[in-house]
Amino acid sequence: MKKNINHKKIRTFIYGFAFVISILCTSQCFAQSSTKKDTKASSFQYMKKLNNVFDYVQQNYVDEIDPSVLYEGALKGMLEALEDPYTLYLDSDYMRDLQDTTAGNFGGVGLSISKPLENKADKPAYVEVAYPIDDSPGAKAGIQAGDLLIAVEGQPTDEMSMNDVLDVLRGEIGTPVTVTVQRGANMKFDVKLVRALIEVPTAKYGMIEGTKTGYVRLIEFTPETPNRLQDALDSFEQEGFDSLIIDVRDNPGGLITSVVNVVDKFIDEGVIVSTKSRVLFENHEFLATPDKTTFTKKVPIVILINRGSASASEILSGALKDYHLAYLVGEKTYGKGSVQQVIPLSNTDGFKMTTARYYTPSDVNIDKIGIPPDLEIKNFFIPKEQEDVYVKLVESGELEKLAKENSNMTEAEITKAAEELAKTYPIDLRILRRLIRVQAKKAQSAALYDMDYDIQLQEALKIVQRPDFFDLVKNTKTLKELQEEAEQKAAETQEE
Repeated sequence: MKKNINHKKIRTFIYGFAFVISILCTSQCFAQSSTKKDTKASSFQYMKKLNNVFDYVQQNYVDEIDPSVLYEGALKGMLEALEDPYTLYLDSDYMRDLQDTTAGNFGGVGLSISKPLENKADKPAYVEVAYPIDDSPGAKAGIQAGDLLIAVEGQPTDEMSMNDVLDVLRGEIGTPVTVTVQRGANMKFDVKLVRALIEVPTAKYGMIEGTKTGYVRLIEFTPETPNRLQDALDSFEQEGFDSLIIDVRDNPGGLITSVVNVVDKFIDEGVIVSTKSRVLFENHEFLATPDKTTFTKKVPIVILINRGSASASEILSGALKDYHLAYLVGEKTYGKGSVQQVIPLSNTDGFKMTTARYYTPSDVNIDKIGIPPDLEIKNFFIPKEQEDVYVKLVESGELEKLAKENSNMTEAEITKAAEELAKTYPIDLRILRRLIRVQAKKAQSAALYDMDYDIQLQEALKIVQRPDFFDLVKNTKTLKELQEEAEQKAAETQEE
């Protein structure tokens, strides 16, 4: 009787075999970087052992094994051994996802998600929403960055691979999929999403109503982001703006060349960002050039950041902070200070590997640390005592019914409806107005901003309009100064 094959054990058994393949494919590069004979000899010995293990398993394992299973398992094992969440094997599903995102459109629910590698009893490996894509089914349903998808179509996501989750979320346009959302520690509710064509945007902009403040939200750093930012700046110039808010909250990053071109619009000389690695050709300084600087108007700039601001978003925030050109408002950023490359192994698979770390103009790497705001403003949250009521409201269908009966609600009508709902569901009126607004405007394009609900944006607007703004930003500390200050405090604490 043929036994079931335990692929996990096989992968563990031939752990790291893909090293052989990668060495053979890039032998010239490795030969150039290897300078010690003992290192070469050691590498050759390991390669030989791995090759022998592969052959032995192939010939002697109790069941016949598909070589691709050994190959994929070895690659995954070797790269996971580095304990770097950004270095991983990309199978055909991952490569498809990467190609879809690069292409700029795909069918799905419009949620950018991540998933921990380890599934622990005290911390299940649930899928976390990094950010919802504007105007997507996920965004229109009110799913937020930081929400956990604990199940898709009734399947617990902690027991699924990322590929399995993507396979369920994606599908034919117009078909439904149900996700179970956990918000905060205790709120859990089901959301039915209808799959749609998802287009990945890069920027949105406009003047904040009743002010001379230009507002631009950079959603992701793609090759088009610098052009879209320039469109925004040109538009603001025509409107006679006197201040600027750049919003990179929940922006996961993107291309380093894109963010360098964005920063170069504001800085005419000096280092924008540098990358450092043990591999010499990965060491590089990206310098500002006067001919690319288009923003010469001396106006106050505030950058909105939060824990979803990562990578390229942190390069922008760090550069403008170190040069005292912008004031940061919001919450500490994610802390991704490393650079990755995608290396194809074939037409269907490859791997992504960290090749360098980047440093801000003041020579600080923020990996796993993040960038603190100059003014911390916590995002609005649901009080714990209101969580159960919130879940009951979401699951009641009252919001959908209300929006269906009043498809073109004004702000005054939204306020009145919130006050009525509060009699049955005693929840903060700001939250109720937000929930009604999202449902009532579901058929419309997402609003550029929600001043009523967004307390971080409210504070940013106050700061950017302060008459002493330039003195305020001049007195902020660079990231290097903040790092040295933290190190000094840590040393003093140890001495005590």
